[in-house]
Amino acid sequence: MHFLNRLFRPPDNFLKRGVGHCLLTFWLSFGLPIAQPVAMADDALEYQVKAAFIYNFIVFTQWPDNTSETIQLCVYGEDYFGHELDKLHNRSVGKRHIRVVRIQSAERLAQCQAIFFSKSVSNNLSSTLVDLQDKSILTLTDSPNAISQGIVINMNVINEKIVFEINLAAARKSGLDISSKLLQLAVKVHQ
Repeated sequence: MHFLNRLFRPPDNFLKRGVGHCLLTFWLSFGLPIAQPVAMADDALEYQVKAAFIYNFIVFTQWPDNTSETIQLCVYGEDYFGHELDKLHNRSVGKRHIRVVRIQSAERLAQCQAIFFSKSVSNNLSSTLVDLQDKSILTLTDSPNAISQGIVINMNVINEKIVFEINLAAARKSGLDISSKLLQLAVKVHQ
């Protein structure tokens, strides 16, 4: 609860009421408590909100039954989240728990169940995803055109709102089942 209380603050300068409205809709759709609407004041707050989205992406994704008891959430490339993703460490998702790991080597990515690809590695995204295409990994990023490269969920800031699109074909190819609740909130679902 402390995480959510820190997340919701009065409006400031960067991204104004649109983000607050988007978050309010997102939180209400998933039954999360709301303290008060939020607007994003800076990049740090933007990534705080994106960390909350990532948690919900994980919650509303189902992995195959043979997936490990721990969902290893990996950050690949430069970490813009600071300590925000660390707040997800040991959070439960059903019978599983999240473990947050920062990875600098593409060879270690196959150990992950969810990967956030930083903008710093977006130039090599297509070639990195080829090595992961047959694995049950939820791939996430906030880079332009990432969906067309095979990412499952891509977040963007559009008109002062954080929105996301889902590549359902990539999710199915990876053996992942994305909840219809999450699909309804996406600005676009690519079949």
